[in-house]
Amino acid sequence: MKRFLLLLSIVITTMVSWADDGPKSISLTTEQKQLVTSNNDFAFNLFRTARDEESLILSPLSITYALGMLNNGAAGETLKQINTVLGFGDAGADAINDFCLKMLTEAPGLDEQTKVMIANTIYFNKAKGYELKEDFVKKAKQYYDAEPESRDFDDGETLNVINKWANDHTEGMIPEILKEDEFDSQAVSYLLNALYFKGTWTLKFDESKTEDEVFNEGNTVPMMHQEAQLFYKENDECQALMMPYGNGAYQMTILLPHEGKSVNDVLSGLTAEKWQQNYQWMDEAIVDVKLPRFETKTDINLEDIMSALGMPNAFIYGTAEFPGFCTCEDIYIDLMKQVAKIKVNEEGTEAAAVTIIGMKDSAVQDPPHFKFYANRPFLYVINEQSTGSIFFIGQYMGESSKGDPSGISPSSLNNEPFTKLYNLAGQQLSTPPAKGIYIKNGKTVVVCE
Repeated sequence: MKRFLLLLSIVITTMVSWADDGPKSISLTTEQKQLVTSNNDFAFNLFRTARDEESLILSPLSITYALGMLNNGAAGETLKQINTVLGFGDAGADAINDFCLKMLTEAPGLDEQTKVMIANTIYFNKAKGYELKEDFVKKAKQYYDAEPESRDFDDGETLNVINKWANDHTEGMIPEILKEDEFDSQAVSYLLNALYFKGTWTLKFDESKTEDEVFNEGNTVPMMHQEAQLFYKENDECQALMMPYGNGAYQMTILLPHEGKSVNDVLSGLTAEKWQQNYQWMDEAIVDVKLPRFETKTDINLEDIMSALGMPNAFIYGTAEFPGFCTCEDIYIDLMKQVAKIKVNEEGTEAAAVTIIGMKDSAVQDPPHFKFYANRPFLYVINEQSTGSIFFIGQYMGESSKGDPSGISPSSLNNEPFTKLYNLAGQQLSTPPAKGIYIKNGKTVVVCE
């Protein structure tokens, strides 16, 4: 008999309003600061491994909560691999638990006008004769505030109950996290994490100044516009702009590659240490900002990605070790995916992510002025300012065109210069194209022989 455990993690962000007082801080020990740095390395490694040439949004923190809760049932090499991938190494499952509890209890109180909620729950298929281990239940309650609920998954109502929980804890943003054909009545358990964040830009964009502009020499997008005093920095690869939400407890940092550079160029050498250094070195400046109003949705399978990052054992029947989870034997992760969505507009940002893990047995001067025109592909990160913990990481590559790719040949380009073509890394061609897939006027095209 197949035995499944499915873990779902929902993360939502939306923005609210500015508070008069400054942001509060989450106090961390020296060890915890290092753990956050390592967990942010996981965020960058995850994104590097998962990204392609389309717009993408992921929540590494959602995965940390999902695997962190499940990891309390892991053992042996499986436990070690999960700890290492998440960046907690020898500190182990208890360190993940402490970090998750810290964020669970303190993140909601950083800004009185910013709403942050982190919730967890577990639905367990008791009708199949399985029981959660006592120590696992204890840790789920103590560190994740998760109260397991026993149900008969054949009752015809469990799917609706799961979807209602998701809907209620995301304020209606994710009304359905499991479709009927995805729900398995033979599953051992469904574990859910919801992280909800609501706020607004500290300095909102004026909607009347938003105008349609060409993005990356392709389709037009609604481009928001403002001039404001913000934190800014640039290096050989990119310009970096930090835009705070609410009282500054949360922020989005946008990394805009210079002309001739790509998102991959910026991301390739990015580590948590370099990220922290760049953030600390940012200076206040008057910045003329143009930023697209955009929406991105991602549905991505994580099994191969997480295996490649260093935790393959959890996905292999007979190799995975989860003896501390329940009375089931020989269970392993059969499914792991995340669905995420983000909306960026004049008021702020709204984002959501759902992660599913399925297991079956087996001195006073005028500040300088800069232009920051995000009219080409860019990388962005949403994080909590005092710890630096990354909630979301994404890239905006422009609006995808509808329909099938069109096939063209070099001769069919007529007299139009080949420099109108871009490769899938967003780089403009400087030589005639070879056979392959390119971007022309924001649309995918295939150059044939």
